Amino acid sequence: MKTRLKKRSFNLSSLREVIYSRLGFLRELYTYIERLLGREVKEEYIDLGDFPIPGNLDEAMVIYPYLRDYVESLGRRPRYRVNLEYEMSEEGDIDVIYPVGKGVFIHVVSGSDIGQYIVIEPPRLNPSILEKIELSVASLIDEKTLSNGVDEEEVLIRLFNKAIRRLKLRFPREEERWLLYHFLRDRLGYGFLQSLLQDDWLEDIGVPGAGKIFVFHKIFGPLETSIEVDEELLDAFLRRIAERHGKVLSHDNPIIDIHLADGSRLNVVFGKDISLKGSNFTIRKFSKYPISIAHLIRWNTVSPKAAAYLWMLLETGISAFVCGETASGKTTTLNAIVAFIRPDAKIVSIEETPEVNIFHKNWVREVTRLHTGATVTMFDLVKAALRQRPDYIIIGEIRGEEGRIAFQAIETGHPVLSTMHAGNMGQLFQRLTSYPINVPKTHIDSLNLVIFQARIERGRRFIRRITSINEILGFDAEEGRLNYLSSFIYDFDRDRLDFTGLSFLLEYKVLQARGWGKERLPELYEEMEKRAVILQYLAEKHASYTDVFRTVAEVNRRGVDAVYRRILRGDKPWSE
Repeated sequence: MKTRLKKRSFNLSSLREVIYSRLGFLRELYTYIERLLGREVKEEYIDLGDFPIPGNLDEAMVIYPYLRDYVESLGRRPRYRVNLEYEMSEEGDIDVIYPVGKGVFIHVVSGSDIGQYIVIEPPRLNPSILEKIELSVASLIDEKTLSNGVDEEEVLIRLFNKAIRRLKLRFPREEERWLLYHFLRDRLGYGFLQSLLQDDWLEDIGVPGAGKIFVFHKIFGPLETSIEVDEELLDAFLRRIAERHGKVLSHDNPIIDIHLADGSRLNVVFGKDISLKGSNFTIRKFSKYPISIAHLIRWNTVSPKAAAYLWMLLETGISAFVCGETASGKTTTLNAIVAFIRPDAKIVSIEETPEVNIFHKNWVREVTRLHTGATVTMFDLVKAALRQRPDYIIIGEIRGEEGRIAFQAIETGHPVLSTMHAGNMGQLFQRLTSYPINVPKTHIDSLNLVIFQARIERGRRFIRRITSINEILGFDAEEGRLNYLSSFIYDFDRDRLDFTGLSFLLEYKVLQARGWGKERLPELYEEMEKRAVILQYLAEKHASYTDVFRTVAEVNRRGVDAVYRRILRGDKPWSE
């Protein structure tokens, strides 16, 4: 008589848990016996060192099997780059994978209407396992564990390992890595957004409502991501983030701004009653590594000679506005040229969102407070800055009445740098003299310099270029217009920024500040050429913001000629 075997269905993840729990028991037994025998047992702990950055695609696919599975599913091998280059924007079709840390990889590929930004991250294991670990970690946390001054990520990694041992869970090392990634992502990070926040090549992250998330890439421009969120998840996520940062988000208070821990700015519009596709948000990412003037020269945003000209003027203490439309790169350029200010200067920066990131030691950094406690506006902070005896005041962006105080600061001998939304001199003049800024027309010539920058479409890509650098000469009351001199003008056909050969500021302001007579004007222009050579050298060497700052400091100490001679010898511009 045959015995009929009853069919049984197995859940693969449950079977895996059973096997690993048995392995865990055997490992615990082994550890117990070794300790009874007086032998030292070395515990293996998982940490961020277990997420190396591979140098090539083959190595990456060995270390991270889920990346191998993804590449094999494509049926082709995309290029793999550890470090991206801005020159890649000039290439035609894009098909590149690059790492962003903690086992996350990004695949950017051209699309018919919009490029694709595909996130490849460690797979999520059985959620119940992660939940057990999170509960165990929560039980291990007390007031001392996360006291002020401790590295929260480091503490949570240690507690994660402790929870794994406490629960007697044993997994292959690669799966422990995956668990740690998702544990940190959800517990300390920003959930489904974390992989995007890790990518230093992103400028903006946008969610227009339920559905796909979109990003703006520094090299590849606008892209559609592989991440999709539904309305329920989106609302719950935004409420949780608001609560974490001490904000109230509701239908009664649907619009909030949040400064994230890394300096990025999150703007939220909550609820379908005012956002018809559902809640939406935008994150303006803060760059940890500021872009230097050497980068801008290398990318042809500005010419070496124009940068040298700005260096000489800022060294003298002129006031300047960087103007342009949205996403033209105004703040990036502003931040880059601040490196030209004397290293020993006292600088006060005033912003709604902390975007300026400079290396001067005597830097007072202030931001507005609009949502909690007593309101502190840009106007309040600019007024306060006048009493702090700064050598330079940097205002992130002038939009309101703080502009009037900024001009008062200039007139009382405090140079000001700022940005404004204006595409040309006529628009700038109109904005400055109209409500709510209301600067008297006869006071506009207190401003020395206006730099215009634009985002220009070239074929399938966008480029950022300084289109003109203009010196303010004065307001003509009879004609009712602002007179100015364009020292540099962008040639659209040749894609270059040309010097017109005219500069009132060099010939009068800089000469006068140095106590030089007009007979030394050729010497001044010769110095500008030498500075241009120094800056071109820095651009060719991919100099960082720190490198540029150190070069400026060296010129300040030893003079232009000494640094110029070092460049000609092929030496570093600064002394070690």
